[in-house]
Amino acid sequence: MSTTEASPSVELHNPAGMGPVVLLCEHASHHIPSSYHELGLDPRHRYSHAAWDPGARELALRLSQALDAPLVASRVSRLVYDCNRPPEAASAMPERSEIIEVPGNHQLTPDQRQARIESVYRPFCRSVTQVIEARTERQHPTALVTVHSFTPDYHGRPRAVEIGVLHDADSRLADAMLTQASHLAHRKIERNAPYGPEDGVTHSLKLHGIGHGLPNVMLEIRNDLLSTPDAIQIMAGELLQLIEPALAELGLTRPGPKGSHHA
Repeated sequence: MSTTEASPSVELHNPAGMGPVVLLCEHASHHIPSSYHELGLDPRHRYSHAAWDPGARELALRLSQALDAPLVASRVSRLVYDCNRPPEAASAMPERSEIIEVPGNHQLTPDQRQARIESVYRPFCRSVTQVIEARTERQHPTALVTVHSFTPDYHGRPRAVEIGVLHDADSRLADAMLTQASHLAHRKIERNAPYGPEDGVTHSLKLHGIGHGLPNVMLEIRNDLLSTPDAIQIMAGELLQLIEPALAELGLTRPGPKGSHHA
């Protein structure tokens, strides 16, 4: 599986993948470029879930390999810029993440905000658009799947949900996946949980999925289920039991030779 550096802030895996999915991982990295002086974060929080989605990148890589799917992932912490938020959103460069203060994001000037938009968000969006447009030109069937993780506790309250299947106005892929949930009877799977559109988390789905007319879904996995390579491999296998039948139900199959298609 090939890997390229689309830009210093974006990594692109398997760009020529022939499967019917494009994967995104907006919160793949906790890297904070040195020019931001670690955003003044308390060292205890430097590698916490506030800075990234633990396990999400590794899970997305496993799915990319299994599905022969291109993967676009951010190389920069979401505290510098959250690529799943539009530039006008306060949460794109949050001053506070849950209970964690981010001093380096306080009182940013318009020029400082624009510099982050241009160095992190725009390159990510360009990479996604280039991958999708290349597939569109080839009339390559495509669904968009974004990969995230979430904490087992939120403000001290435990979360029972283990796998969240999130959607915005287009629920086609989410609906098709949820009809397969009985195959994972041991898992707590919920629609639009632990977050939903009302929480402002579906920006990528709207911009890159709905905006290009693609079926789309956001996957949220509780991060205690992604704590080891073996656990990540197990979760990837379980998710494929939801994803692959859903793709088939929507008629999204891998292109074959001379314009034919096969599953």
